[in-house]
Amino acid sequence: MQPSCNRGQSVPPADSPRKRSLLLAHIITAAFVTLSSGSLANDWVHYGSDQASSKYVPFDQISEDNVAQLQMAWSWDSPDNATVAANHEAGNFAATPSAYKATPIAIDGVLYINSSFGRVSAIDGGSGETLWTFDTRAWEAGRPANLGYNTRGVSYWSDGDAQRIIVLTNDSWMWSIDAETGLPDPAFGEEGKVDLAQGLGREIDRRAYSMVSTALIHGDLAVVGSVVNDVPNYQLAPPGHVRAFDVRTGEQRWIFRTIPQPGEFGNETWENGAWQTVGNTNVWTQMSSDPELDLIYMPTGTPTNDWYGGHRLGSNLFAETIIAVDAQTGARRWHFQTVHHGLWDYDLPAAPNLMDITVDGEPVKALAQISKQGFVYVLNRETGEPIWPIEERSVPASTVPGERASPTQPHPTRPAPFEPQGISDATLIDFTPELRAQAEEALAPFDYGPLFTPPSLRGTVLLPGWSGGGGWQGAAADPETGMLYIPSGSAPIVAQLVEPEAGSSDFRYVRGGITSVSGPQGLPLTKPPYGRITAIDLNTGEHAWVVPHGEGIRQRIIDLGLEDPGPVGSTSRTGPVLTKTLLFVAQQDGGRAVMRAFDKSSGEVVHELDLPSSPAATPMSYMVGDKQYIAIALGGGTDARVVSYALP
Repeated sequence: MQPSCNRGQSVPPADSPRKRSLLLAHIITAAFVTLSSGSLANDWVHYGSDQASSKYVPFDQISEDNVAQLQMAWSWDSPDNATVAANHEAGNFAATPSAYKATPIAIDGVLYINSSFGRVSAIDGGSGETLWTFDTRAWEAGRPANLGYNTRGVSYWSDGDAQRIIVLTNDSWMWSIDAETGLPDPAFGEEGKVDLAQGLGREIDRRAYSMVSTALIHGDLAVVGSVVNDVPNYQLAPPGHVRAFDVRTGEQRWIFRTIPQPGEFGNETWENGAWQTVGNTNVWTQMSSDPELDLIYMPTGTPTNDWYGGHRLGSNLFAETIIAVDAQTGARRWHFQTVHHGLWDYDLPAAPNLMDITVDGEPVKALAQISKQGFVYVLNRETGEPIWPIEERSVPASTVPGERASPTQPHPTRPAPFEPQGISDATLIDFTPELRAQAEEALAPFDYGPLFTPPSLRGTVLLPGWSGGGGWQGAAADPETGMLYIPSGSAPIVAQLVEPEAGSSDFRYVRGGITSVSGPQGLPLTKPPYGRITAIDLNTGEHAWVVPHGEGIRQRIIDLGLEDPGPVGSTSRTGPVLTKTLLFVAQQDGGRAVMRAFDKSSGEVVHELDLPSSPAATPMSYMVGDKQYIAIALGGGTDARVVSYALP
């Protein structure tokens, strides 16, 4: 199947597929009946399975007893592959996607997914046959802001009659595609698309603004965040305001200004008029919503720039904040700021998991937000009040001229952190006294200390680094047990501030110089595990189990003549998919691409499934007829694909 050649053209297969009913009439009704049922009947309707971002489905066909029998049912090649190969043949290596990170959604046996270049496809979930492909030609606009050609998936909406696939593209357009025909909806915006670079309250540089994650579908609204360039040269940057659009017409229904303007709550937290120029403060990841409460939950990131805030003194609401807004108006209901005046790139990286739990015998509508710093913030999702105390604790002051770090930061008292925090005796490598001494010697040129030690002119070693801790892969929540499952990674970075070259920037300082520090003899600076999966019982706030995720550098440690430490974990991970029976997480573990099935109650590996190429996307599960499948996007570059597994 060749992709379409012209914008606005959908390519059907040579033999038109049978008419599919799609069973869509019940979708909105069922979505408003239950929060975390996982999916509708046999489907995976939202990026995280449901609006609660549970990544859970109540399927039990694939179980501990038969998971070892899984085999590949089909493999589907991205329509980008031919284009990338042609680009390379022509010497254009800049137009190359990296890892394929999209997670398909599934509606009545049909999977919908977009490609890194902005092509949208419908795939028969039982055979892997392409049903149609629509080409937005987004990649032709040039390399997108921040991470390049990158996408997480698509969204689905139906009112029982119309069925639409909502697609956000790297060139900042939102498209509405008919789910059955693969053609744009002419009633939506202009010829099926809306320009998301407009309507932000000020003119922006399109090259610094992009879309990566999916739109949150809530009723007849499509709620969208944005990606903003993370390495700006100037203070003036696109703001990360969140907007809701009418799914039928494309009309903007409301805007929530994540950088409050004069007269708005929180404006005073941006001193010296910084609100006029500073940008970012964006929701670049997924969002969640509660249909019953009619609330949307938005996790935001760091303001411009990530590492120096002397030009934006104050606590900087609503940066690095969980914000609950009224779904119909966008009005703030409550907020909880997880980092004041952020200096560490500790964006909230994933959608909060919404769960109904029981605490001290009382039912609670809860929200659990994972973070890069290794905390889980557990809040009442109706009120924003912490379920367990979250204390403001003193943290180190900044030594950088012009900077004023917040004197305190929020620290949850429960659950305990799921990753080590800060550089200390408790976190530094100690396989032998000699290796410990060498690690201390490697640290000597830098500043270091507990969590929230600020960046410095000497360079500060931070643990966790900007990639976490928790990452965009997110967590999975079991609505039946109240368990939360978090894949995470552990890798320090160096945040050193330098003066920019004259005329190149209006920041006093930017991150530069040394960005990393190695441990002794090529080993990491810190103790293992370097990747882990943590299961937390949110009814009690206690860790149920923690296991290293993958072999990691175990063999390298053995080759140095050290005692076999057992699996030490790898920072590579995908998001989790949780079924009634098992927990699935994939990773690139050294030279091996693998998806593991874990026992949910113990963390024991039940089965390892070798994958044909490297995984970065979160897997998902769906049913076609009476057969359960697990699908995952793999690879990138000239070999991006989706593979689906099932029992014989």
